[in-house]
Amino acid sequence: MRTLETWPPPRGLSIPCVTILDPDGEPIEEDQRRLTRYLIQSGYGADIVFVMGTTGEWSQLDLARRQRVIQVVVEEVRKANPRLEQAGHRPVEAWVGITGSSEAETLESLDFALQVGADAAVIAPLAIPDVEDPVRFLTRDVADLLDNRDRRIPLLLYDNADIALGRERRLRTRWVKRLSRLDFVRGIKVSASPRRLGHYTKAARQFRDIGPFALYVGNALYVLEMMRPRSGIWGTIVEHWNRFLLHDVLPSGVVSGPANLWPREWQRAWQVACAGDVERMDEMQALFQRFRRAYNFPTGSRRLAALKRGLFKLGVISSDAVAPGTAVLSGEQASRFDHDFETLRAEVTARLPEVWVSKEPEVESA
Repeated sequence: MRTLETWPPPRGLSIPCVTILDPDGEPIEEDQRRLTRYLIQSGYGADIVFVMGTTGEWSQLDLARRQRVIQVVVEEVRKANPRLEQAGHRPVEAWVGITGSSEAETLESLDFALQVGADAAVIAPLAIPDVEDPVRFLTRDVADLLDNRDRRIPLLLYDNADIALGRERRLRTRWVKRLSRLDFVRGIKVSASPRRLGHYTKAARQFRDIGPFALYVGNALYVLEMMRPRSGIWGTIVEHWNRFLLHDVLPSGVVSGPANLWPREWQRAWQVACAGDVERMDEMQALFQRFRRAYNFPTGSRRLAALKRGLFKLGVISSDAVAPGTAVLSGEQASRFDHDFETLRAEVTARLPEVWVSKEPEVESA
């Protein structure tokens, strides 16, 4: 269990895990544990398991249910780490999404994350209904809570216009600039365009003497573009433009919801992106684009329902129920997804090295 003082921002793959529910909307503990082990893949999958992100349906679950899921995931990550380190792998971190339906609930979630031993917390201040001033909330309320606890953990901002509730759809650059001066604010996850990513890194780069400030890309497929080496005159122009937008800062990691189904495959994608292996980046990009088409329908995306459906078909979980308010797959859509998913799985198994094909989750040890 790391502390703020010993925490370097981890590099790699962050998987925002889905929340496994029974048909009545209650979390299924054993399924959630099995999913966590599936995401870790004995050290070949997630570098970070992120519980209660947007794929966790946090906004459709009450605080008590969220806390039950958080505790299970953090416990399972901590149980896995001794085995990983013994096998020569890096330990995995457990991050907790603490965004709640109010300032008070958010602070309670942060306190709970501290109690259960989370490695870091993630907050989307613009998704909290009664937060009028994000900077004041973090510099006063959040800072005061951390100052009054025996243990402090890093906090990462989350910017996603799709979940913002007020007039402001994006965190302003000047807000990020001020918040990055807080010793406990160590990075940001951004689901946005390259230009927006660049705005944030520009705001934070001048405060690096205070501590590292990491950037995690929420639009996962973009990583396979922004980390691509370019050739020729046009390629050089594009690469320099990307560097200008991102202010010469490459991301610390990628946050991939589809990696719930493809943890080893997305870990490979991250590694080939870091290596600048264009041929293999193209291969992984084509596979993931096909998967995205499998859950997009004329009536809209059914990503969450599809992720759970796929995990159910693999035998990782026993229920593919979604929370009330989450879009479901119709019978016809489920049949089409099943066919496309099975076809893609067969191709992935045939084309990728065995070590990068996701395996059944480990059996839980006593």
